[in-house]
Amino acid sequence: MSFSNQLRKENQDIYQSIFSHPFIQGIGKGEVPKEALIHYIKADYEYLNAFMHVYGIAISKSQGRDDIQLFNEQIDFVLNSEVHPHNNFCEQIGVSYEELQGYPLPPTADHYIKHMLFHAHQGGIGEILAALLPCPWTYYEIGVELMNGYLPGPDHPFFPWIEFYADAEVKGLTAVLCERLDQYAERASESEKQRMREAFRKSCQLEYAFWDMAYTQERWPCEKEGVK
Repeated sequence: MSFSNQLRKENQDIYQSIFSHPFIQGIGKGEVPKEALIHYIKADYEYLNAFMHVYGIAISKSQGRDDIQLFNEQIDFVLNSEVHPHNNFCEQIGVSYEELQGYPLPPTADHYIKHMLFHAHQGGIGEILAALLPCPWTYYEIGVELMNGYLPGPDHPFFPWIEFYADAEVKGLTAVLCERLDQYAERASESEKQRMREAFRKSCQLEYAFWDMAYTQERWPCEKEGVK
């Protein structure tokens, strides 16, 4: 079994919890509270900005052009493609995407970003890949779960979101990251692989926590409403 498949198997409990979360099931049913969607988009916009920065750190640590090309392609996907599912949420709640940009991060999103940046600065490429991989991987599987579980059609309010993440392009991007992680794991020491495992599992846990953060509209203690 490949290293990436081992990680997926070890974290099935968290994946299943993500699939069962009321935010995810709400997307499938077409019923997510407006304020939860707003909270999600505000946080995810800033999270994805940080995600691209982490890819940039990975580029700076890359020894060959293959890795540089891989991370550059991932940045392009986040920058130019992942605006579409955000726009689907915005259309459903009647709020422009631009209105939801530039807000401070809630605690969980702030922690998630700092977790990724820690591994980006302290670890090698394999460790960075392990920290980043749960985001695209869980989203792809969420898309597949919702597509198969709810069979949404074009009239479903979140059909563009579900279709986007269940698409073969997201599957392909995830598969490439898994393949590259496996290559680094093959030549990693046991201690390095353990750090990869820990980074991957914590990112899985934070993926779950991110959905919960949005659904409960998590805020910092004493935060003023709407401060930008």
